[in-house]
Amino acid sequence: MFFDPGKMSSIIMIPLLPLLNIVSGSRLCPDPCLCYDSSDLVDCRFRGLDHVPQGVPHGTWLLDLSGNKVKDIRFTSFVGLWSLKILCMSNNSIHAVHPQSLSSLQFLERLDLSFNRLRWLPDDFTKSLSSLQELRLDHNLLQHIDSSSLSDSDNLKKLDLSHNQIQTLDVRAFNSLSRLRLLNLDGNKLNVLREGLLSRQQSLEVLLLNHNNISEIQTEALAPLRSLTILGLQGNQLEHIKFKTFLKLQTISTHMQMSLNPWVCDCDLQRVFGKIQYVRHLHVEDYRGIICHAPPQQAGSLLASMDSQLCMAETASVLVITITVLLAVIGALVKAERNRKNKQAASDAESQEK
Repeated sequence: MFFDPGKMSSIIMIPLLPLLNIVSGSRLCPDPCLCYDSSDLVDCRFRGLDHVPQGVPHGTWLLDLSGNKVKDIRFTSFVGLWSLKILCMSNNSIHAVHPQSLSSLQFLERLDLSFNRLRWLPDDFTKSLSSLQELRLDHNLLQHIDSSSLSDSDNLKKLDLSHNQIQTLDVRAFNSLSRLRLLNLDGNKLNVLREGLLSRQQSLEVLLLNHNNISEIQTEALAPLRSLTILGLQGNQLEHIKFKTFLKLQTISTHMQMSLNPWVCDCDLQRVFGKIQYVRHLHVEDYRGIICHAPPQQAGSLLASMDSQLCMAETASVLVITITVLLAVIGALVKAERNRKNKQAASDAESQEK
């Protein structure tokens, strides 16, 4: 009977993989990793490695180095691994990626550097990664993303920068990411969502900005996002928003999360959210969970529970006061004109008597 290891592995995957390594061990395998020739997979997880091992087979398409003690990615770390498509290096101690260290990985599609200690990305970090579709940099110590770090990543679809310490983003940081569908910036320290930052992200479907320090969204910041379906803004420092900012979102359907902000629940805010509710393609998913932080008489109350009659009364009061002031001004002008005419008439009468 013909023995087909590929077919058998689909039946008893895990137990047979070490056996396949022994039976078909036609390729060298770096110690202490496990190599599965049938799938060109090299498993170096949790081996206590402090550097990328030498001798990884050139035909490897998946290399997993997660859970080790690697501190940096050197220039020669991946030389010759032209077939590599998936590289996992999460849960290490990586604090530096040397320039051009990834230059040989032209066919790499997924790169996971999450849960490391990266404080910065080198210039042209992704320049040679023309096939990259998914990049995970979450749970690092990044503070800034420069305009050149993510250049030439035209095929990137998923970018995870969540749970870093990012305070600023170069307005051109994402210029080359025209096919990006998911951008996760949760858990950073951003203060403002600036106009121009997302100018080329017409394909972006998910934008997560939860738990930052965002207090301002500039009017045109969201305008380019024609495909956005999810916008996460929970847990920021938003007190007010402009209706025009969200009206710029010309999408089929966008679901927004906006609770856990220190909202100032005045009549202006109520009117803005009221207008948003009537825009067919905009949906505030957690509207009934939005809690007021100010003014004092509204603190702790739900925005949805505010009596619209109060704002109508306030509007009416303002209107009455405005009309009253206007009538008083008109009355004063009329009286002044009458007095002027009376004085003129008296003066004319005096002149005639003389």
